[in-house]
Amino acid sequence: MRAAARRLIFQAILTTTIGSAIVVVPHLGPAVTLLLGNLLGVVLIAASERLLPYRPEWNRSHGDVQTDLLHALVSGIGTTQLVRPLVQAGGVVVAGALSRALGGTLWPAAWPLAAQLALALVIVELPQYWLHRWQHEHDILWRFHATHHSAPRLYWLNAARFHPLDLGLLYAVGYVPLVVLGCPEEGIALFALFDAVFGMLQHANIDVRLGPLNRIFSMAEPHRWHHSRSLREANTNYGSNLIVWDLAFGTFFLPRDREPPRAIGIADMPDFPPSYLAQLASPFRWRALRAQPSRQVSGA
Repeated sequence: MRAAARRLIFQAILTTTIGSAIVVVPHLGPAVTLLLGNLLGVVLIAASERLLPYRPEWNRSHGDVQTDLLHALVSGIGTTQLVRPLVQAGGVVVAGALSRALGGTLWPAAWPLAAQLALALVIVELPQYWLHRWQHEHDILWRFHATHHSAPRLYWLNAARFHPLDLGLLYAVGYVPLVVLGCPEEGIALFALFDAVFGMLQHANIDVRLGPLNRIFSMAEPHRWHHSRSLREANTNYGSNLIVWDLAFGTFFLPRDREPPRAIGIADMPDFPPSYLAQLASPFRWRALRAQPSRQVSGA
């Protein structure tokens, strides 16, 4: 029974949330559908962590819940609401110019919503892959992205542990192409719901075993290696929702002979500030934080 649940729970949660949204969005509208879909996703994923935990100790607070809640409210909700009008305004201008030049929009709005969602996932993945990779390779971006990797455990809520400027950039890079190509509001809302629910599943403390699907989706099994304290392991699996570009560019990492490390975080910054306000300030205190003596931390 547990083996079957491990293989099917990811598909069940994603199908339930996204399938329900496709059915109700013509009746409730994008905004209400997005809200209800997120709430449904939270309930299903949080319950699944209790019923089928990957690491039982990760279900206990590590003094991180308040910090992650504030990140979810400020970055997960506040930042996206602030950036969205800018993305729409800039994207619409470019979309209008393209439409006039080509005599119509490029987006296949007549396709079924499920097909539009699949297209959006493919289009968004490439720019987000390269941004995520550069966030690890360039210090000016890493100092903001490090907040996400400071999490002491993986569970659904730290999917939102992002510095607001980091998440704002990621949001813009993902959504500008959709607006420019003329993706309708319903399609964008459906993508936003998938992105949110998938992000929670990607970080969730659920014992999943996806087998071949790990070469399609950037799900929890490869993503746990991305949070390793070993840079050789962490600088892999950059995909946001799909793993295709990691496979194409040689950054896919999922060894079969061992489990991901229990200890996660930033090896050379074990004293990364745990409080929300200190994490907001961390990119602007970067030299001082990096100058702190680091302790030797095992990645096992």
